[in-house]
Amino acid sequence: MKLHELKGSRKNRNRVGRGMASGNGKTSGRGHKGQKARSGGGVRPGFEGGQMPLFQRLPKRGFTNINRKEYTIVNLETLNRFEDGTEVTPELLLETGVISKVKAGVKVLGNGNLEKKLTVKAQKFSASAKEAIEAAGGQTEVI
Repeated sequence: MKLHELKGSRKNRNRVGRGMASGNGKTSGRGHKGQKARSGGGVRPGFEGGQMPLFQRLPKRGFTNINRKEYTIVNLETLNRFEDGTEVTPELLLETGVISKVKAGVKVLGNGNLEKKLTVKAQKFSASAKEAIEAAGGQTEVI
């Protein structure tokens, strides 16, 4: 079977308002009069004809903290790509493509094993990450 042998792979768009013979002439499948027959007509999403909409009937829950800081996460296993004795900073992580952008800062998490002796500078460290870096003979520094 080849691409040009496929049946039903193309469906022609419905051309409305092109004469009675097309089956969608005159009112173009919109029926007679009413809000949905007009151009630009119809109701907004969630509108239930004046009845209190579902999203307004449900209770509100929780809140959004406007001061929340979101950190870019780096796992220990990704730090193995650097040479021994390298000073790993957020700028270096950006340059090497380990992370795509620094949000409120960088947080190093303890996922995976670290075999290199590195000096890691970041905004935050998890307890397990700090332990693992120091166990490998490296140092951690909070910026």
